[in-house]
Amino acid sequence: MTSLLDPLIAFVSAHPWLGYLTLFLAALLEAVPVVGAVIPGSTVILALSALVPGGELRLEGVMAAAAAGALLGDATAFWLGHRSQRAILGAWPLANYPRLIEESETFFRRWGTLAVLFARFVPPVRAFVPITAGSLGMAPWKFYGVNFIAVLAWASAHTLPGVLAVSAMHRYAGLPHHEHVGKHLWMYAVVGGAAILALAIRTMRRRRGGAVKPAK
Repeated sequence: MTSLLDPLIAFVSAHPWLGYLTLFLAALLEAVPVVGAVIPGSTVILALSALVPGGELRLEGVMAAAAAGALLGDATAFWLGHRSQRAILGAWPLANYPRLIEESETFFRRWGTLAVLFARFVPPVRAFVPITAGSLGMAPWKFYGVNFIAVLAWASAHTLPGVLAVSAMHRYAGLPHHEHVGKHLWMYAVVGGAAILALAIRTMRRRRGGAVKPAK
């Protein structure tokens, strides 16, 4: 996979604006049901984030492009499910993937609101949970609120490791790197971690003492 991405990385290094577009499309397509099960969006995002320490791409732009694509993809899938209800789960092309539909339903019924957060990190269920949540009647305000936090956490988890690793290599090899990267990494890590922890604690408290039911 790395060898296949080498030409893309080289091209993006020479055309930075296309890098942000590629990140946006990778995150968007990975959130589309069926398509997201085969698109290596996470790999592309991790690979292109390695261009941040050298200055070819900026950390804010990388995270914003990835988050925007994921938010749009998830929001569209949820809206389609909410509008069509369960009928869409039996329609083409979803009807060709009964196992994944069943897994996403089980995942959602088991975890309720937290399924929207957890699914962001569980491929290929990630591409099916938003449309499943919509079709099973989850309240839109609840989905969009939790999904916003989930996407921010997901974008951080898929960009910061690559940035950290390459930044450390630059320092070790004495290569030029941008000093602002380290400060921003700490800020994103602290804010993202605090948001996830607060959401998890709030949800667990609401569901303490009983079985987890689908969120509505």
